Amino acid sequence: MAKAPNSRRWSLPVPSVQELASQHLHTVPPRYVRDDFSDIITVPSGDHQLRLPLIDMTKMVNPETQAVELHKLHSACKEWGIFQLINHGVSDESLRNMRKQFEEFFELPLQEKKHLAQRPGSNEGYGHLFVMSEEQKLEWQDMLFIKVLPFQSKILESWPGNPYKFREILVNYVEEMRKVTVSIMKFIAMALQIKDEDFYESYNKEGKCDMRVNFYPACPEPEKVIGIHPHVDVHGITLLQECSDTSGLQVLKDGHWVFVEPIDGALTVDIGLILEMMSNGIYKAPFHRAVVNKSKERLAIVTICCPSSSCRIGPAKQLLQSGSPPLYKSLTLEEYFECFYNSPPGSDIPFIDKLKI
Repeated sequence: MAKAPNSRRWSLPVPSVQELASQHLHTVPPRYVRDDFSDIITVPSGDHQLRLPLIDMTKMVNPETQAVELHKLHSACKEWGIFQLINHGVSDESLRNMRKQFEEFFELPLQEKKHLAQRPGSNEGYGHLFVMSEEQKLEWQDMLFIKVLPFQSKILESWPGNPYKFREILVNYVEEMRKVTVSIMKFIAMALQIKDEDFYESYNKEGKCDMRVNFYPACPEPEKVIGIHPHVDVHGITLLQECSDTSGLQVLKDGHWVFVEPIDGALTVDIGLILEMMSNGIYKAPFHRAVVNKSKERLAIVTICCPSSSCRIGPAKQLLQSGSPPLYKSLTLEEYFECFYNSPPGSDIPFIDKLKI
């Protein structure tokens, strides 16, 4: 039996769900059966009464339409904490090439993927996140987690070498995602009326970026499993590229799980707890989860962005000048993640509560 991790910094090895699914099972193994979630109503896919806000980057850049689109952005971040972004500037070619590389990676034989298996002490690699015990319920997905920014030779060496163009394509993709992130944060600063350039520039030069790629195989009993359990993101901001027209991401809104309908070429932008803290609670990090499909697989490329290590995490000073009290502590990025990694899994709310004043 493998030694259990003493923090969320690494996980126990678990079976490949992709390999399980290839056995054409009629039922899922007991460890994947989830009976620990409350029954919250799911809004039917395609229901237009509850759909994610759609933000157009070109309208935020255009002076004639900027004010209206900034208002939409502010409302989206305040009321939902998540939105879909179109005309974001990332080329279709870049999106398509990155998608193809990850599709080819997950098509590799299991033994080939295992060359990148996670090792004790690190979450980087192929496997799962936050598996702390042999009895813990598992999610119906396989994952590749890699660090991408800032670029270092050690980080580059940990990336897949197969497919052979993977590293070259990822470098270009990440640079485009960085630009989108800085632009989004700049417009969020404008929406919050924050004039401190470090609010968004901290995501630029020395900003940190990780990538989590989730592969959800088709499941014989999708109603009994979960792709990713309900959680809030702990980072600054997350950009998600859907790689098919299969919906699976859901966000909790007004007591309902709402499907995020894939839009060709769009990015789904999700606010994390760091931005919730820096907005002094004006924006909320939303609970979201992933469900799976009986007949279709799903692949999602998630780019996870944080400000630089020199940036302090806490309410922006300009938001406190009107006399509003700070709702959260101010701490370094290292202190913030130390608190997170040493919190038990499944306790995102207690974690953020530790940082409230």
